[in-house]
Amino acid sequence: MILPIVAYGAPILQQKCFPLPDSYTALPELLACMWETMYAASGCGLAAPQINLPVRVFIVDSIMAYEQMEPEERTLYFNQDTGIRQAFINAELVSVSDEQVWDDDEGCLSIPGLSATIRRPWAISIRYFDEQLNERQDTFSGLTARMIQHEYDHTEGRLYPDLLAPEARKAIGRKLTYIRKGKFKSHYPMTRE
Repeated sequence: MILPIVAYGAPILQQKCFPLPDSYTALPELLACMWETMYAASGCGLAAPQINLPVRVFIVDSIMAYEQMEPEERTLYFNQDTGIRQAFINAELVSVSDEQVWDDDEGCLSIPGLSATIRRPWAISIRYFDEQLNERQDTFSGLTARMIQHEYDHTEGRLYPDLLAPEARKAIGRKLTYIRKGKFKSHYPMTRE
């Protein structure tokens, strides 16, 4: 089922999410709805708060980006991998690379029609549960790590404008206000609550 995506300005996008409880039995249905919603919106990642559920669950598909890139781009954005299609449940960042950071444009399904250049670490290690609730700890780099960090931030109550320097945030302030007030267009269903 395709669910509406919560628009920038909704309080749920600014709160730290709760761990998904062990007693939650609807995980397969939740993940199926999240994948369907993300693909319908032409996204590459989606976090549970974006569908109005304040739990620490997010999904990432960097395989699509890899497949759409030219070979030279793949060398720049991916390390030896070809991307992932993965669910992350109750994820916690273990470490991030200090010395290797990079700037790249980011957009967000909750902020339609807008993007900004964000600086992020090149590599991360993250501990999480997968779709089968197996505990894992993996290291990711490049574009995959960027996508994971973006979605992880959603579970921490952060959106990419929160990471901008004051002058960069001011430059997009009017557009953010329009989105907050519901004055936007998107090709996928959205809600302001």
